[in-house]
Amino acid sequence: MTPVPVSDGLSELIRSRVRDVPRFPQEGVTFRDITPLLSDGTAFSAVIGHLADVFSGAVDAVAGIEARGFLLAAPLASVLGCSLVTVRKAGKLPPPVHTQEYRLEYGSATIEIPADVIRPGARVAVLDDVLATGGTAAAACALLERAGATITGLGFLLELGDLQGRSRLPGRDLHALVTY
Repeated sequence: MTPVPVSDGLSELIRSRVRDVPRFPQEGVTFRDITPLLSDGTAFSAVIGHLADVFSGAVDAVAGIEARGFLLAAPLASVLGCSLVTVRKAGKLPPPVHTQEYRLEYGSATIEIPADVIRPGARVAVLDDVLATGGTAAAACALLERAGATITGLGFLLELGDLQGRSRLPGRDLHALVTY
């Protein structure tokens, strides 16, 4: 995948549409609320357009991680004319499913995909709204690869650089539009 730099104008547009919510959901955390970006059709279209430039010709499917990753993955899959794979929390899909358990800072979690949605060798881009510690993204990649996918890249609207999520995704082609 050829790197597509984020223009200063797009970066500033995204930053101007992301609201910081201090002390949410708990003290010491600043939540990055993307709702204002999603409610601005011009800004949201610019984000999807940029992601389409990044992944054009490189994917057969786009996988969105529950839940806000769906908001980026669905329109991107539509623009690219490829399939959409939803990476869901455990218990949200009827069987048969592929599952992947992974560690969190405070315990463990499980994600799933339908067992029949990945064609062997399918080129898949993984999308989510925020790259934080990288655990969920790494688990999604492992799950998709176990199902037969080839991960061509990962896309994130925001990256929280201090949390070093990239370190959990070594060797992966990773594209974040804005890093905090």
